[in-house]
Amino acid sequence: MRLTYTSDVWWKNAVVYCLDVETFKDGNDDGVGDFRGLTQQIDYLAGLGVTCLWLMPFFPTPNRDDGYDITDFYSIDPRLGTLGDFVEFMRTAHDRGLRVIADLVVNHTSDQHPWFKEARSAKDSPRRDWYVWSDKPEPDNPEQVVFPDKEDSIWEYDKGSRQYYLHSFYRHQPDLNVANPEVRDEITRILGFWMELGLSGFRVDAVPFLIENVAPELASPHDFLADLRAFMTRRKGESILLGEVNVAYKDLVTYFGEGLGDQITMCFDFIGMQKAWLSMARSDATPLAAALRERPKPPKDCQWAVFLRNHDELTLDKLTDEEREEVFQAFGPEKDMQIFGRGLRRRLPTMLGGDLRRIKMAYSLLFSLPGTPVIFYGEEIGMGENLAEEGRMAVRIPMQWSEDGGFSRAEPVREIPEGSFAPDRVNVADQKRDTDSLLRWFQLLIERYRECPELAWGDYTVLETGHKAVFAHRCDADGATVVVAHNLCDTAQEVELTLEGIDGYQLTDLLADGTAEVSDKGAVRLPLGPHGSRWLRASPPRISPEDASVKSR
Repeated sequence: MRLTYTSDVWWKNAVVYCLDVETFKDGNDDGVGDFRGLTQQIDYLAGLGVTCLWLMPFFPTPNRDDGYDITDFYSIDPRLGTLGDFVEFMRTAHDRGLRVIADLVVNHTSDQHPWFKEARSAKDSPRRDWYVWSDKPEPDNPEQVVFPDKEDSIWEYDKGSRQYYLHSFYRHQPDLNVANPEVRDEITRILGFWMELGLSGFRVDAVPFLIENVAPELASPHDFLADLRAFMTRRKGESILLGEVNVAYKDLVTYFGEGLGDQITMCFDFIGMQKAWLSMARSDATPLAAALRERPKPPKDCQWAVFLRNHDELTLDKLTDEEREEVFQAFGPEKDMQIFGRGLRRRLPTMLGGDLRRIKMAYSLLFSLPGTPVIFYGEEIGMGENLAEEGRMAVRIPMQWSEDGGFSRAEPVREIPEGSFAPDRVNVADQKRDTDSLLRWFQLLIERYRECPELAWGDYTVLETGHKAVFAHRCDADGATVVVAHNLCDTAQEVELTLEGIDGYQLTDLLADGTAEVSDKGAVRLPLGPHGSRWLRASPPRISPEDASVKSR
């Protein structure tokens, strides 16, 4: 594999960093994060080693759903800055070698969007068919209600026009009628506008909801995704779609584009994420190992996006009721920590009790899983949540830059947590000076991940370890091999692995100093400390580990 190829298909071993401009850094002392503040922290992000920034919605909004209720797809929320500020941010990010993608939220608009105001003004309005209306909606199905704590139906009666409109999410977010060709054309214009300003792609919100209303107009709803991807490729060949597709593996592969890979470029691995949490709850690698063995291989230039936490609740909807309760009891036993009956509104460090050894193991596992890692701002320093905030907002707290917070010199837009995860305990400035900090661990993991394209590009094999608490796998690409092992329990373990095809090789640790020898029968014994992790590169006799890398071939 040529290194130039990994650059052409950059997303396959990128490191994606999700952030909310509103809560990242205030640049004008009004208490709200903005693009000027974000731009001032570009060097921090480049120094961390991330390669792609994913921006949560930054458009004008009534802010009833943290920006996911949009009133103008072609502008910037004035609290966050101007289009000029955005362009300056993009120029600086590109100068530091960072790509940028943004949330594409076109399943719905705010009910305050001019389109919807016009649509509801009269049944013969030119934009009436831009939304989904019904005289008599279908009977409610509780399973269709995404936010059962706020809604009991996906239809809302509009008194003015005497019809019901569809809202897959909140009633103040009417669904766009993507079956309408005019709506589809407008969506491509939105993509084209922001790509001209430098974006390298979009994270597509709630993809199954986006296409489910297209069927009457197109032979296949997936044709719409293929059309979007084709448009983006024509405009900017390296652009991507990162899809939020939380469905079973057997149904998910169609979102990549069957075998063609011409729809969603990367899909989040929700099932692998949930099984990873179940494995950590049980100190048993079996669920995660089973998920990775079941996970289908994406088309050639597509990829899985792997994650442990994100900006939403930690959804556990693909677990059984019994499995979900196990995770609840292990990581969020109090009702206030749970949400929607299916998830947790906590960040990873608090779920793991602040145990740095266990936290480091979890993130080592994340970066070694086959795919492209996606992290949420503040994870690199171990930020906690603020359960005093409503719902999913608990994890969307101001970034902690210094002992006094460092987010803003004014009252911050959201409260900063207190206690053991407060800024005086958890912040960037302190961890920069601590060589054993979580921040430094993240930098090492990102550096090693980028040095090991086998993890993202190679074929992976889940290995038998003989110990249920130890998860091990190998990744092979172009004759190069990386072996990884993680101990999910709090007692030391020693495992024997069988590694076919690399008899007599040496394994060199990549996260610490150390080596192990593979016998002429392909066996190797690996000791692991409590919650220990090891990444090892295989090299044949008389070949240095550096020369055994895919990148050197």
